[in-house]
Amino acid sequence: MTGTPRATTARPTAEVGRAVPRPRPATGSAVRKTVLPGGLRIVTETVPQVRSVSFGIWARVGSRDETPALNGATHYLEHLLFKGTRRRSALDISSVIDAVGGEMNAFTTKEFTCYYARVLDADLPLAVDVVCDMLTGSVIAPEEVDAERGVILEEIAMTEDDPSDGVHDLFARTLFGDSPLGRPVLGTVETINALTRDRIARFYRRHYDPTRLVVTAAGNLDHDALVAQVAQAFGEALSAGAEAGAEPVGPRSGQRGLRAAGRVDVLERRTEQAHVILGMPGVSRHDERRWALGVLSAALGGGMSSRLFQEIREKRGLAYNVYTHTSGYADCGLFGVYAGCRPDRLSDVLRICREQLAEVAEHGLDEEETRRAIGQLTGSTVLGLEDTGSLMHRIGKSELCWGEQLSVDELLDRIAAVTPDEVRKVAGEVLGQRPSLAVIGRLSGSQAARLSEAVA
Repeated sequence: MTGTPRATTARPTAEVGRAVPRPRPATGSAVRKTVLPGGLRIVTETVPQVRSVSFGIWARVGSRDETPALNGATHYLEHLLFKGTRRRSALDISSVIDAVGGEMNAFTTKEFTCYYARVLDADLPLAVDVVCDMLTGSVIAPEEVDAERGVILEEIAMTEDDPSDGVHDLFARTLFGDSPLGRPVLGTVETINALTRDRIARFYRRHYDPTRLVVTAAGNLDHDALVAQVAQAFGEALSAGAEAGAEPVGPRSGQRGLRAAGRVDVLERRTEQAHVILGMPGVSRHDERRWALGVLSAALGGGMSSRLFQEIREKRGLAYNVYTHTSGYADCGLFGVYAGCRPDRLSDVLRICREQLAEVAEHGLDEEETRRAIGQLTGSTVLGLEDTGSLMHRIGKSELCWGEQLSVDELLDRIAAVTPDEVRKVAGEVLGQRPSLAVIGRLSGSQAARLSEAVA
């Protein structure tokens, strides 16, 4: 436990794109939404041909909602909600789901937290009761706070032992600085040791109001029956809000400029590889350029045929793993290139990355690269929605982050409509910026000194 765009009118499919495969619709499949008195949203997707249901509750709180002293509180609280309610012990919570062969977990990000369970369709009422009980009836017992502190410190240590994971936290700090988006989701040893039960409990009461929650479910279910079950499970938690006429809290928004160009952060570790991210500010999840940036990222480092994989691994054998990634937040975003290589190859890897980024920033992609990237994104999108868990995650994130649903067909149309000109434009705007650099590894003094050349 730790880690969908807005609906718009689709443009004609780009000439360079191939025919977009359509997911075969399930008979009777439908997305429905209900808002209960008290401001709790319930969104479901019915898939009648399966025998399972994935049920989740999304909270509009993440690590970016923490003060410096509370860093790690969101993730700490995520752990604690599994540790007992007024009706169930921690063992009761886990054992009742285990007894029906179900799965239950949670994750925390910088902007939201999700708790979910996957069970047989007949056991959906049980999953609803247990997960809702966790979110509305947690006691946050002092002894559990103390016991779980050790678990979270072990999780932090585990991340520090995995530099391919930790370098992403380091790059966030490099790009966003000492701001909520720049701090680690897990917190630090110092902040976790300083968090008290009372501070965590206040954080819980403030952020787990029904108006800040979204309930989602996908699979073989009846929407109206689920709404009734959730309303009963939340019970008193909805009453006060209903009397006050509470409305759901909308998606995050805003506009944030980043000025982290040319920053270099190096964390010395006795590792066999140097783990590096070279990157720059990207676009927010509300920015229409995100479609073209996604295609650009896929072409640059999204698979074995991508430019960086071919240039760095296939042609020169300089690294085993190299890829690009994007993250879109409510008000900003990032674009990064990750590579893991021997320290003596780091200069060559960074040089090739800079050359390729500069080339694409100036000239964009050719039509074949654009077509291949669109096909890759289309296929991965459809294949990624082959189970109820993925469907539940899609509708939950869509409701929480955009406040509306985009159908899979609409999503595929937006990807297919990206043109080489749009990719060329966003490449110039994003890749044309001066990059920043984060490195974890064992570097010599001369190697570390030359890193600034990579972002000059």
